[in-house]
Amino acid sequence: MTSTGNPGGTPGRTPGGTSIDLNADLGEGFGRWHLTDDEQLLSVVTSANVACGFHAGDAATMRRVCDLAAERGVRIGAQVSYRDLAGFGRRAMDVPSGELAAEVAYQIGALEVFARAAGARVAYVKPHGALYNRVVHDEEQAGAVVAGVRLADATLPVLGLPGSRFLAVAAKAGLPVVTEAFADRAYTDEGTLVPRGREGAVITRADDVVERSLGLARSGVVTSHSGRDIAVRARSLCLHGDTPGAVDLARRVRARLEEAGVRVEAFG
Repeated sequence: MTSTGNPGGTPGRTPGGTSIDLNADLGEGFGRWHLTDDEQLLSVVTSANVACGFHAGDAATMRRVCDLAAERGVRIGAQVSYRDLAGFGRRAMDVPSGELAAEVAYQIGALEVFARAAGARVAYVKPHGALYNRVVHDEEQAGAVVAGVRLADATLPVLGLPGSRFLAVAAKAGLPVVTEAFADRAYTDEGTLVPRGREGAVITRADDVVERSLGLARSGVVTSHSGRDIAVRARSLCLHGDTPGAVDLARRVRARLEEAGVRVEAFG
């Protein structure tokens, strides 16, 4: 997969220089179980990927996160997934295209109710976990996700990996596309994410994550798992909310970016 430029694929340029959106996966709880520190992360990020009930999240959690995000001016995004609560949406699944499209639209619609009640709206869509990785290469599943997004709202931007089939299909269907990068995930030489089951797939050293964030924002370059510098041009940077010390790390990343003159703001 080649990480080439596209309308959503380069770090933003503003009168003050480079800009980057910071997104995080939020609302990843269910009932009495809570995984992410939503309130604290919403003081750092500019876009919130809210779990819509299929890999995590429930009605009360979605409403609470939407209220907090709207109050703080953070953009609300629907994080759609395979129906896999037990596996946190990270297990491979085979879902017929029509069924997947309907389930994607269903998740977006559920979150939209709470976003509108908070005085905001769902502003973009991002697949989660196994679905995110599947649509990098699988055009049929990518098409199903795109069909689901269009069923819910044909104007919604979608977030995805640069060079993925998902973004190509979405762009062809007329959806705005926004590329994203991951500072805490290892990359292959082809620009895809190293599978979580492999050693070193997740970058755990905080200093490394901070410096990788800066490199991605300023130059669109990251060092791959094998040590090669590869181009990963992205308009949004994902900060995982379910990792230990996620809030402190997110604060460090944002502070480092701003110190270096990178403007942290939602993509537009």
